[in-house]
Amino acid sequence: MNKKKSQHVVFKPYTMGQLQLPTNLEDLIPENHVVRVVNATIEKMDLSILMKQYKGGGTSSFHPKMMLKVLIYAYTQRIYSSRQIAKALRENVNFMWISANNHPDFRTINRFRGVVMREIIEEVFASVVTLLIEEGYVKLENYFVDGTKMEANANKYTAVWAKNTGRYKGKLEKKIKELLDDIDRVNEEENEEYGDRDLEELGEGRPIDAEKIEKKMQELNERLRKDPKDKKLSKALRKLGKEYLPKLKKYEEQEQKLGERNSYSRTDEDATFMRMKGEPPGGKVWPKPGYNIQIGTEDQFVVGYSVHQRPGDFCCFIPHLEQVKGQLGELPGNVIADGGYGSEENYDYLESEEVGAYVKYKTFHQEQTKKYKNNPFLVHNLTYDEENDVFLCPAGKRMIYQETSREETESGYVINRRHYECEDCQGCTLKEQCTRAEGNRWIQISFRLREMIKRARDNLHSEEGKRLRSMRGVEVESVFGRLKWNWGFRRFLLRGKEKVEIEWGLLCIAHNMAKMAV
Repeated sequence: MNKKKSQHVVFKPYTMGQLQLPTNLEDLIPENHVVRVVNATIEKMDLSILMKQYKGGGTSSFHPKMMLKVLIYAYTQRIYSSRQIAKALRENVNFMWISANNHPDFRTINRFRGVVMREIIEEVFASVVTLLIEEGYVKLENYFVDGTKMEANANKYTAVWAKNTGRYKGKLEKKIKELLDDIDRVNEEENEEYGDRDLEELGEGRPIDAEKIEKKMQELNERLRKDPKDKKLSKALRKLGKEYLPKLKKYEEQEQKLGERNSYSRTDEDATFMRMKGEPPGGKVWPKPGYNIQIGTEDQFVVGYSVHQRPGDFCCFIPHLEQVKGQLGELPGNVIADGGYGSEENYDYLESEEVGAYVKYKTFHQEQTKKYKNNPFLVHNLTYDEENDVFLCPAGKRMIYQETSREETESGYVINRRHYECEDCQGCTLKEQCTRAEGNRWIQISFRLREMIKRARDNLHSEEGKRLRSMRGVEVESVFGRLKWNWGFRRFLLRGKEKVEIEWGLLCIAHNMAKMAV
């Protein structure tokens, strides 16, 4: 019986502690790797504004160019935590190479991101966009705008709502007035001087504030010194000083932080509670503390971005474009956006800037349906007699001009709306289909907006408009999809609007450089 010969097992060399080639980390990195693109791109940029952040003196600092490269490359690798970045600098070959084996700790990284980059993130981003233009990636021809809500680093159970603050403050003011009315036994001189009016420090018919209460308490303390046995006055002063005044100051502070917002989070006071899409997609919508992020893209490169505290997109449109104009020195040739941005103020702004407007309005898609086109009762479909300045209803009755109302937006833009009333709806067989009003039907219309919508409609239905409309969803949504889902950035790590702008700016720069590497 033949026995099988035993075979000699051969292993590849494995000798620890022995010097091996290559000794240069660069030899381990593929030629077209994204880390090389980040390195080469930042080397081409003018970073003088970054260097100016260092005044000199004291101990030596890590080179800001190296720190910027490390941060941006980290974001391309979905590493956002300063501790994880510091860990990668110790363990990852690509990080070791781009940092030239420098090892800043997480505190240094966090300080560079949150303090050094605070004043210059927009300029650094603009430098990247300028480089993209110079190298032909971006032409500033078509600017696709859209927004998304991004959750803040804040507890969702720490909401301060403007309505609640106003209600609580109103109840407190009522209690204060009742208390003062109860104890305010004025002497004969005050009666002669003021009559039935309140003391001047409270103000006749004016809201009560903490400063007025403090003045009133000084006056009551003087009165208590003259009559220290007045227990009712003494008790009222304690209630004012220990209970009512602190609460009033708290509500005033909340109102100051709220400004024109409807809410904020006590964890991140710059964050506003907004309705966001749940996870996974298609889930329920819950108000969470967050920011409204606006971006504009061309060929899926981020050309402009801005961070806002208001949930509505239309009110962020002009501030966003103004920020882009400030960064780049000009606006792109055409602006393309969905119906959330279509307003009289926004159309007027684009016309004044002589920018091609391919911005939908709210009823754009409804107008394409037969139900909308064939509905004679809609204001859009009513016949207008310009010579006599009357609208004709489907029953042939005149709708006569009555008045003009004036509305002012948050930014001060004035919208004039003309109001028309039907001359007689009584007994009309079409009234139930036409209006739910008990009397005659009223309509209001801005002729300026009506004309702007007509021009927007012509643009959107043109061949160029159809082409740009078909591209908008692919352009912007692809970028948001990459950042939020592929890269997993769905919640900010830093708190406060200034630091959030830094985070989002770094993310946009990282996206642009990663796309250059493709």
